[in-house]
Amino acid sequence: MNRTTIPFCVLILSVLLGAVAHAGPPDTTTARPLPEIAEPADFEEDWASGKIDPRKWYRLRKKWGHGNNGVVPENIRVEQDLVHGKSQNVLVCEAHGDRYSGNVVGLQGQRERVGGVIVSKRFFASGRFEVVMKVGSTSPAPGGPENPAHPRGSIPAIWTFAYRWVEGDPDRKDQFLPGTPLYNPHIPAYGIAANEYWSEIDFPEFGKGGDFTRGLYNTFCNSRHDPNLFDVSAATDGKYHIFTTEWTTQLKPFPNLTDDQVVEHEGYYWIRDKSIPFDTYLGNPLKKMGPDEYSLYSGDSVSHWIDGQHVATHTKYVPAMAAQLNLGIWLPEWAGPAPWEKSTVSIASVRIWQFENPGDVRGILVDDIANNFREDGRPLPNP
Repeated sequence: MNRTTIPFCVLILSVLLGAVAHAGPPDTTTARPLPEIAEPADFEEDWASGKIDPRKWYRLRKKWGHGNNGVVPENIRVEQDLVHGKSQNVLVCEAHGDRYSGNVVGLQGQRERVGGVIVSKRFFASGRFEVVMKVGSTSPAPGGPENPAHPRGSIPAIWTFAYRWVEGDPDRKDQFLPGTPLYNPHIPAYGIAANEYWSEIDFPEFGKGGDFTRGLYNTFCNSRHDPNLFDVSAATDGKYHIFTTEWTTQLKPFPNLTDDQVVEHEGYYWIRDKSIPFDTYLGNPLKKMGPDEYSLYSGDSVSHWIDGQHVATHTKYVPAMAAQLNLGIWLPEWAGPAPWEKSTVSIASVRIWQFENPGDVRGILVDDIANNFREDGRPLPNP
C-alpha cells in the first residue's frame, strides 16, 4: 500500500465532498496580537547561498489526487526578487496551467497542470512558523493568469504534514492485535484492516474553486479533519506577506485508565481497549505517570496571523505528532480550470521556533514523502 499517496487523496475527497467548511469572519473572541519572541529561531532559511540545501529540503516528484499531473523538481528554483523594496534570493515554485506546452513533464509525460513542492527534511512539532511569501505577482505576463495575483486553477499552499500507514489482520480487523501495537480497530482506513496516522496543519491553502479571497485552514489528527475557510483577500495582491502560525500541544490527565488497557511501543503507551471511546484520545499516545496513571499527548490550538493581524484560532482536531513543512503550488481538480500557461508562488524566508510543549509526539511519524513517478513520467511501483 502506498503510504504517501493515500492521505492526499483523502484530503481531496474531503474538500470535494463539501469541505464542511466553517466559512465566515475570523474568530475575534480569541483574537490577540502576535506575541513577541526574543530568542533566535530554531530553523531559518532565506536561500542566500543561491542554492537549495539538500540537508534541509527535498523536492517532490509526486502525483496525488485527481485532475492534475503532479509536482516536479524542475519547477523549483532560486532567483532574485524585490522583497519589501530589497533585492534578495527567493525560492520560486512554478505551476503549469491548462495551456502549458513547454518541455517540463509530469506523470505519464503530461505537460499541463504540473506544479512544484519543496519539503523540509526536519520534522517540527509545537512552535511558531513564519513564512514570507507572495502568490503570483502584480504584473501581467504573456500567457499568465488574467489576474496575475490570482492563478485560478492552482493551489498555492503552506502546510505541515506527516503520515504512517499501519496494516492489521484482514480476518480480525475489528480487534486489537497483540503483534501490531499501533493497529486500532476504531479507525479502519478505506474499510480495510489498516490505519492512517496523520498529522497536518494547512496555513493556508489558497484557491479552492478558483477563489483567492478565502483560504483553507485545515487541521488533521489521524482519522479526524476540521476544514475552515477564512478571509485572505489582503494577502492575495501579488505582493509579499508574512504568514504566521502558532501550534501548541498539551499533556492532559487521562483518568480511569489501567495498565492492562495499554501497551508500550516506540517510547509511548497506546490504548488497547475498545470500550474506551475513540473521541477521547483520537489515536494519540499516552505518557505513563505512575501505576495505573496516564496522561494523553494532545493537540491544543492553532492560531494564524497575516502581517501580524489575527486571522483565526481553532482547537478542533489539532495534531500532536511532529511533521515536515511543505511549501509550493499544485493543481488539483477541486481548484477548477487553469486557463493560463505559467504562474508562481515565491517564498522569501522561513523561520521556525520550536516550543517543545509537553504534548509533542516525536519519533512516530518519521518517513519522508515518497516520489511516485520517474523523471520521464513513468509511474513508480507502490513502496
